[in-house]
Amino acid sequence: MRAVVFDGEVRVAEVPMPVVGPGEALIRVLTAGICATDLELMKGYMDFKGIPGHEFVGVVKQSSNPHLQDKRVVGEINCVCHRCQYCQLEMPHHCMARTVLGIQNRNGAFAEYITLPEENLYLVPNSIRDDVAAFTEPVAAAFRIPERLHITQDDRIIVLGDGKLGQLCAQVLWLHSKRLVCVGKYPQKLALLKDLHINIAYKDDPIERGADIVVEATASPDGLKRALELVRPEGTVVLKTTLAAPTPMDLSEPVVNEVRIIGSRCGPFRPALEALAMGNVEVRPMISEAYELSDGVRALQRAAEKGVMKVLLHV
Repeated sequence: MRAVVFDGEVRVAEVPMPVVGPGEALIRVLTAGICATDLELMKGYMDFKGIPGHEFVGVVKQSSNPHLQDKRVVGEINCVCHRCQYCQLEMPHHCMARTVLGIQNRNGAFAEYITLPEENLYLVPNSIRDDVAAFTEPVAAAFRIPERLHITQDDRIIVLGDGKLGQLCAQVLWLHSKRLVCVGKYPQKLALLKDLHINIAYKDDPIERGADIVVEATASPDGLKRALELVRPEGTVVLKTTLAAPTPMDLSEPVVNEVRIIGSRCGPFRPALEALAMGNVEVRPMISEAYELSDGVRALQRAAEKGVMKVLLHV
């Protein structure tokens, strides 16, 4: 099959078909999305080598479950052992033996075919188009925030970053509190949120401090410092950025202000699919461009350019 391969450099190559393991399904990828984590992998994050890509929608071509056969699906990216202490504590996202689609010891979705455990798969409603369904994983990541935090309509929230994940976090949290502002630096990106009647501000605008919750999604080493400046004492900073480079941090400020800092990664797929189906989260304006798999190298280059939003691969 054809795939985008990273082994120190990015190329499109012919590679062996994946081997379907016990309890797994073979999935023909229809559409895959490029995200910031994929770009960080190219910079050395996770010491990744192989086929990247973890945002996808596809069709099940081989499965022991007749209800999955030939159905459109999306899939959770963490493949777990069910035996380790974290699996036993019902924390499978932190499985000590996990593989992660397109990120850790498992080839990803920038390919014609992938395999995933059948338990990871979710049927896609017919009302959701392929290009929209490809956003399910990052929308689920945004829903991880209200899954971990009790958010009320009175909470004041600041989302730092107007990129793909920042926009999705803003949309999801807007469902819980209208006292929210997304801070960015690109007029064309912020305009997408303004069209949805979500409050926006520019990076250099004066931003009122003392927010109850600050979500850091800037993909910048300076994002955490800015978040700590804006959150109130005993407030919460949610970290969404993953970076290949180490980030220095002054620990005195969160200690003195007793700020809670929460890392936030993968999230629940069911509310994500429901939000996409109902239109509560609107992703179509975020699509900048789409490329064929054969142009995968150019697609990744384009996705890394400033001001570009979501780039899709049609497989």
